[in-house]
Amino acid sequence: MDQGEPLAKERRPPETANISVSDHEPSSTRAIRAFLKVRTSYDVLPLSFRLIVFDTALLVKKSLDILLQNEIVSAPLWDSRTSTFAGLLTVSDYINVIQYYWHNPDALAQVDQFRLNSLRDIEKALGVTPIETASIHPSRPLYEACRSMVASKARRIPIIDDDDETGRAMVVSVITQYRILKFVAVNVGETQKLRKPLRDLNVGTYSGLATAQMDTPVMDVINMLVKRVISSVPILDSDGAVINVFEAVDVITLIKGGVYEDLNLTVGEALLKRSEEFPGIYTCALHDRLDAIFDTIRKSRVHRFVVIDENSHLKGVVTLSDILEYVLLEGEADESG
Repeated sequence: MDQGEPLAKERRPPETANISVSDHEPSSTRAIRAFLKVRTSYDVLPLSFRLIVFDTALLVKKSLDILLQNEIVSAPLWDSRTSTFAGLLTVSDYINVIQYYWHNPDALAQVDQFRLNSLRDIEKALGVTPIETASIHPSRPLYEACRSMVASKARRIPIIDDDDETGRAMVVSVITQYRILKFVAVNVGETQKLRKPLRDLNVGTYSGLATAQMDTPVMDVINMLVKRVISSVPILDSDGAVINVFEAVDVITLIKGGVYEDLNLTVGEALLKRSEEFPGIYTCALHDRLDAIFDTIRKSRVHRFVVIDENSHLKGVVTLSDILEYVLLEGEADESG
């Protein structure tokens, strides 16, 4: 991709007709919450799935290779010494390792021997948020899993059950915001009544946005991700038009095999290392409605929407966290009152 070349795989929600908005919005979010309260966390799991769990004694470098080989971006951690669940390994933990290395460039040999149980020491050294430890029992309402994710700002949550024979904790699976919202989009018809446009909703971030350009050093963008606690940074051309997005998961490819030289690349050079299967970025406009966004979630694997105007200039970012928080909280105070 040329540094000034627009992203070819830009996706948009389907066009929506101009339908007047009535009282459907609060009743629709109530219907979604009611659905989440009668469905369990187990219900959202597919009929068959693969689960990869890492022992905390595993080398960080090897865990990274396994993630890449299996095309996943997170995994539950298990402490075999105590036979207990030890949290969820995510991209943020690898970013912490990168930052530690960046601040201690002479410690590469030490970094190379880090094991997953060393991550807490890295967190303390950097003063960053500890590894995610929230979990949910499979029989608990899906609503509780969603509230836990919103409260902890987690994008996924492990399902932990108790083994009938040993009584010890057992990792069942991990559910993500995307899977939950797709489950809602497929099963709750009231999502089609969410007809207010984004401009009339308090959903997303529209000011103080972090941005970068194709020639921005990758480490500058990684520092933005950490400082602002965000999962992506829109990439703009010289005219301010959105041409790509650097995502936190892009970091994994850059340190494949425990090699850190690629951290000296520019954003444009780093994005060339993406898989050819990368689906592209999803954009929308302020006039797009939430029903159209749910329709896109139902049909496509999407993690965020970049809000642009008619000239592709950046207006905001709507994440799945924003959408989940909206359907959980919109009008909830009126219900309890």
